Amino acid sequence: MNKINKLFLESNDRKLLSLYFCAGCPTFASTGDVIKTLQKRGIDMIEVGIPFSDPLADGPVIQSAGTVALKNGMTLKNLFSQLYAIRDEVDIPLVMMGYLNVIMHYGIENFCKSCVECGVSGAIIPDLPFNDYMGSVKPIADKYDLRIIMMITPETSDERIRFIDEHTDGFIYMVSSASITGAQSNFGEAKQEYFCRINAMKLKNPRMIGFGISNKQTLESAMNNATGAIIGSKFVTLLNETNDPDKAIDYLYDALKK
Repeated sequence: MNKINKLFLESNDRKLLSLYFCAGCPTFASTGDVIKTLQKRGIDMIEVGIPFSDPLADGPVIQSAGTVALKNGMTLKNLFSQLYAIRDEVDIPLVMMGYLNVIMHYGIENFCKSCVECGVSGAIIPDLPFNDYMGSVKPIADKYDLRIIMMITPETSDERIRFIDEHTDGFIYMVSSASITGAQSNFGEAKQEYFCRINAMKLKNPRMIGFGISNKQTLESAMNNATGAIIGSKFVTLLNETNDPDKAIDYLYDALKK
């Protein structure tokens, strides 16, 4: 069974926490250490960012991390080599997050094949049009038992959300707002209404909420309205400041209590 499906199946209503970091940042060789440390510290799932020169959905923190990673020499080929080296030490789901240009350049079939060989369970491609997903990506991903995770935003229509729910497997990434990534101090009334609207739809796929989670209020709001939360910018900031994934996790857990 795919590790993503297994995680949600066995969560037994326990709320899940997933963290994002950009491969190759803060250092080229830090990827394996970050992943193994997060697993050891109880993180349920990890999003591994593929650095790209023009990341449309990312705020300044993750854009900056990508720039550092590219300067450090991180490429998709290098990333797969690093993941392959630790594949037998990682039990939790890994989800690649990267833009279509990089993945198309590598080749969709090669990408899916490399993911499976390296122990990766899914991929998030923010700029992948849904029609292209259905027509050319899904058949290949299904062949390799790789989950392609789709995003929804407050602007996504109910009809499109139902269509995504019907044609994907794993989980749905609920973006808390239609803007770029980045830490926020609270989720206001409009976001709460969006969460309630999606809850009322009774979708078959579990949902994870991401973008803007950085403190107790935003974490609890996400946990109360989905299966769990995804934290990116806040963790990336702390990882860059400490250059130590253990310390970064300590500081993150402290921040999530405030």
